[in-house]
Amino acid sequence: MLPGGQTGAVTHVTEISLILFDLNGVLYRYDRDARIARLASISRRSPAEVKNAIWDSGFEDSGDAGVLDAAAYLCGFGACIGYDVSEAEWVAAQLVAVTPIPGTMALLPRIHPAVRCAVLTNNNLLVLRHFSTLYPEVAALVGDRACVSAEFSVRKPDPDAYRRCLSRLGAAAAATLFIDDSAANVAGAREAGVQGLDYTGSEALAAELGQRGLLV
Repeated sequence: MLPGGQTGAVTHVTEISLILFDLNGVLYRYDRDARIARLASISRRSPAEVKNAIWDSGFEDSGDAGVLDAAAYLCGFGACIGYDVSEAEWVAAQLVAVTPIPGTMALLPRIHPAVRCAVLTNNNLLVLRHFSTLYPEVAALVGDRACVSAEFSVRKPDPDAYRRCLSRLGAAAAATLFIDDSAANVAGAREAGVQGLDYTGSEALAAELGQRGLLV
């Protein structure tokens, strides 16, 4: 059975020219509590205060939606938590929260050479600026094909997020396979005409990519 409950022949590698990965939850584990604890420590606020100021307030979502450029985002971030956080401190807090998922990472060098790999993550422009520092393992493989939602002024699962991303990458929706651990995000990709695959773990992903002829 194909993603989305469709049945039919296994997709041949030549029909997929781009694999578009979600970032956190697929390629990296993301521990928001660890990030909050680091921010609470440097700002001398409680973790609950930091969570409320950044996440519960909707500030982080606004950054992901591209409402703020990188400088305005950092300034607003500091204003929210009542501490003038530096760019280096912000990056350091982000770094403690992300850890590569070995099983998924091991698949990336095995992707068929005819198929490009890229990333689309709900994230702000500061993440894009420091992508190679925050996610060096993936940055080395995807290069300038690391995309954040803020570039496109819309977050997943809005279908426009995928359409605008593929336009930047010069890829056709029907020839793109999108992989995410969020069912809502996968549904949004399918609405945009992209082939969507729910990520449930690296072993299942390896089996699916192998069945599709996308691994060597």
